[in-house]
Amino acid sequence: MPDRPEVTAVEIARLAGVGRAAVSNWRRRHADFPRPVGGTDSSPAFALDEVADWLRAQGKLAELPLLERVWQLLETLRDPAGHPAGPLVQAGAVLLLLHREPGHRQALAAEPDTRLATALPRALAEVATAALGHGATAALGLPGLLGSTQLDLARLLAELADAAGAPGAYEQLLTRYAEANTRQLSPTPPEAAGLLAAVAGVPATVLDPAVGLGAVLLALPPTTGRYGQDADAVTAALAALRLALHAPADEPGPLPAEVRAGDALRADGYPGDTFEAVLCQPPYNERDWGHDELQFDSRWPGGLVPPRGESELAWLLHCLAHTRPGGLAALLLPPTVATRRAGRRVRAELLRSGALRAVVALPAGAAPPYGVPLHLWILRAPRPGDDFRQVLLLDASAASFGPPAPGPVPPAVTEPGEGGRDKVDWATLHRTVLDAWRGFDLAAREGLPLPADLPGVHRTMPAIDLLDDETDLSPTRHVPPAPQVGGAAELAHLSGRLTELLAGLAEPASLLPAPGAPPAVPPGPGAVAAGALAPVVTVGELVRGGALEVYSSGSGVPTRPVAADPAGTPVLTDQDLLTGGAPGVVLDPAGPAGPAGDVRIRPGDVLVPALGGGVARVVRAGSPYAGAALGRQLHLLRPDRAALDPDFLAGRFRSTAATRRAASHASTTARLDIRRVELPRLPLAEQQALGAAFARLEAFDSALQQAAGLARTLTQALTDALATGVPPTAG
Repeated sequence: MPDRPEVTAVEIARLAGVGRAAVSNWRRRHADFPRPVGGTDSSPAFALDEVADWLRAQGKLAELPLLERVWQLLETLRDPAGHPAGPLVQAGAVLLLLHREPGHRQALAAEPDTRLATALPRALAEVATAALGHGATAALGLPGLLGSTQLDLARLLAELADAAGAPGAYEQLLTRYAEANTRQLSPTPPEAAGLLAAVAGVPATVLDPAVGLGAVLLALPPTTGRYGQDADAVTAALAALRLALHAPADEPGPLPAEVRAGDALRADGYPGDTFEAVLCQPPYNERDWGHDELQFDSRWPGGLVPPRGESELAWLLHCLAHTRPGGLAALLLPPTVATRRAGRRVRAELLRSGALRAVVALPAGAAPPYGVPLHLWILRAPRPGDDFRQVLLLDASAASFGPPAPGPVPPAVTEPGEGGRDKVDWATLHRTVLDAWRGFDLAAREGLPLPADLPGVHRTMPAIDLLDDETDLSPTRHVPPAPQVGGAAELAHLSGRLTELLAGLAEPASLLPAPGAPPAVPPGPGAVAAGALAPVVTVGELVRGGALEVYSSGSGVPTRPVAADPAGTPVLTDQDLLTGGAPGVVLDPAGPAGPAGDVRIRPGDVLVPALGGGVARVVRAGSPYAGAALGRQLHLLRPDRAALDPDFLAGRFRSTAATRRAASHASTTARLDIRRVELPRLPLAEQQALGAAFARLEAFDSALQQAAGLARTLTQALTDALATGVPPTAG
């Protein structure tokens, strides 16, 4: 293990709150910047203490953040030849001790190292056994003696738990781990985990045979018996600790949860056991899943072995084998599982047996891999004498065009670069899937009439109608298209509304300030050359002068969907602001507080996305944003209205020239360094005149966007009508 903590350029950028390009510039421009102590030429590593000292000397870092200090100690403890998450298991055990027995916090602060070195391991073993059952100490690999670095880590973890709560501290560490290991980890996002849990209802027992970091089990009610398995022993330990940390601190005895290590296909951790529900996002495209050695496995119905290239179907049959008769299995699978010719015999058997009940097409971005529109397969283990043979085919892919994704039901541990997730309207997706599935499932179980088909959304088909040479189960192939926007009355309404919007647009000349009003950047006093500018002031200077308050949210506060708590405090995200949509998530009171967690948006505030993009909105009285908490990737500017007009400030942030010089760039993204944005020094009355003009321009732009949306709808409706050979009348 390294003698001293090291950091990469990316981690230095995170410490200083800048882009990676800024770190590269510092290395070129400052001869005293620390020299690399490791890594490679393309990805050098630097000594953390040297970097921290340099940043402080440059005024770029007041104090190393607590989370960063904890993470660097974890990196120091990591064995290069061992598992990268090994020390994280020990950290989770310490946090579990602080969660269940808070009295140990005082001992960590007061007891000498010589006593803690042996006393703390005993306490960790006792709490692990109490929470996770016998054998937990060995399963977690807890040490019998702690060194000075490990004790330093325990004390820092106690500080982190004081700030964020023990469960919240662990979530922060898991998030850092997932960010640092994106090639090895593909965590199920909490929104998708919540959908799987909602489909299952309230089962008494649930198994996830590919548990990963435990997101699916964590989305279930804590009273549910939760069981999991993972091929990686350390990952299984992380998931077990995560479940224990999110259980009530006063939970007596071992939790109704267990996570075992082992390859579920080759070394089933629960042989012969069945559960009320089995929920899973299995590994995809496994070539060596055990096809040859599992030829005569009892999990394959009628001896029908999944083809070598159909590992996903092997996982599906494994899940079905562990589902008790009448119980439910739900899996997130790639869309090719529904169509590949190699798997058609297995698909046909699932139809004939009545096990397959629904296939749901999800939008791209619902779960990793985020560029692929996954399918949700829902099955029920057949009961003797059950002759129900109908399949619900549901196309929910249109949910990718709504507002951005809400935050997690459980705390989110996800990988970075998940741009597709923000395109999923999770509220609509949940409603579409659950309404259709629950209606269908109730009818199937109670012998009621099946719900009517909804063209463009879902269709119920007899299993026999799907049995052909292909046995293609793709919902998009079988669900009829949605009814066209058509009919003279509806088209006339669209046309009339579009005409009304266009007629209401102001003349461009009327959007400008009245003649004689000051220009946006007036000539400075005594200017002798054309184009000379007035004195300017930066946002940073306005903050120091007390004329402006700035709050930046970073990754935001812990959230959960509105449906989980309709009366909760709404949380505004950058995607809400960009799309103009209402907040889709609420504050999760159980999660750790974010850097701007206490900030509530007020009328008169100005909101700007961290990535810029020429968007800045003034919060008006009655806006759905008023009273919301500040969510991820947003800046909030609160001007002193006696000195600074909000519309003038927002208008400057929407201008190209004002933000161009304040942009900072990383390798793949550009961010707005908000404190470098410049504004001209103007009297308040002149600011207000310009602010009114900026507000008119924003309203003009909003009306244009509405008109463009209506025009697209009308054009598509007319195109569809003509394509069907039934053109609408011109009258």
